[in-house]
Amino acid sequence: MQRQPLEQLLERLEHRNLRRLRHTVQSFPERGNRAEVIVEGRRLVDFSSNDYLGLAAHPALAAAMAECASRCGSGSGASHLVSGHGAEHAALEEELAAFTGRERALLFCTGYMANLGVMSALADRGEAALLDRLSHASLIDGGLLSGARLRRYAHCDAGAARRMLADGSRRTAVLATDGVFSMDGDVAPLAELAQAARAHGAWLVVDDAHGIGVMGPNGRGVLESAGLTAEDVPALVGTLGKAFGSFGAFVAGPSALIELLLQKARSYMYTTALPQPVAAATREALRIAQRERWRRERALELARRFRAAAGQAGVALADSATPIQPIPLGSAGAALRAQQALRAAGFWVVAIRAPTVPEGRERLRVTLTAAHREDQVDALVEALSRVCAR
Repeated sequence: MQRQPLEQLLERLEHRNLRRLRHTVQSFPERGNRAEVIVEGRRLVDFSSNDYLGLAAHPALAAAMAECASRCGSGSGASHLVSGHGAEHAALEEELAAFTGRERALLFCTGYMANLGVMSALADRGEAALLDRLSHASLIDGGLLSGARLRRYAHCDAGAARRMLADGSRRTAVLATDGVFSMDGDVAPLAELAQAARAHGAWLVVDDAHGIGVMGPNGRGVLESAGLTAEDVPALVGTLGKAFGSFGAFVAGPSALIELLLQKARSYMYTTALPQPVAAATREALRIAQRERWRRERALELARRFRAAAGQAGVALADSATPIQPIPLGSAGAALRAQQALRAAGFWVVAIRAPTVPEGRERLRVTLTAAHREDQVDALVEALSRVCAR
């Protein structure tokens, strides 16, 4: 088979409106607040960030990072299992375990690596891994990496998951789902999934990257919202680069699970440890998030304000009670045109296209954060009413 010129592949993506471009964020006009950004010389209100609590530019995180760097240096120098595991890592793991109500937590460099690690450690050849059809790519790739047979049930359909657990020809080792779905903003039926996993002896893995820190009475995520315990959901994955405004991820669960990941999770074992200054900044973010509950309350209140105003303006929204608010547009071209029109109006809202979402379900993805102002939200809705009202 003849190798295709790379230019032809790129041209096909361009023709289908699927070619991705990077845009450089040059600065943040207001110190400590990244709701507004300078992108390639233009000042824009950023409604695409996952910085839900407005902590990514918080001066206390920068100070904690700088102080730790002055003591520990900028890099860890080795993997956790060699000589890269430091005191800040250990302290953060203990604090994350306490925050999530689990015996132990294990730090990973990214959420992608955390999902690869936990999926490949818990499922094996000859077994099956069962995932929600809209699960994050990292859960899918982790299932594939494990060598288990990958099966997928209809989105948020706990009944379909239960039936597939019952009729499988192979033992299902893992049932995995997002907590809050990153592109849809809806929440998995976690209580029903927990019951089904327990009944069939499967590990339930919940990736709550977009819920941890934001959802629940105390910001402990959608598991707290659903009233679920560590026994109900033994494997919890969370990220640190969204609500907590830093970088990295963790898996929290029983001590035996963490010990297994130390032995089997290749994405933990064979990579350099997260820099200690990042862990120090995250520890500060965790303290602020628990102390300043107004941040998550504000993000959720602004989401409600946005939904109410969009409804009055005739802007169609997907069903979401989280800070993620998708606006379905139905084609890559329509989504790109809407993105460009909003940028011209002073807003940074990114078009989401295949393969991130299925073809025909392209959208804009609006995210609300504690850093936004009410007038910015109202102005975005007014612009959306011109760009994509039904």
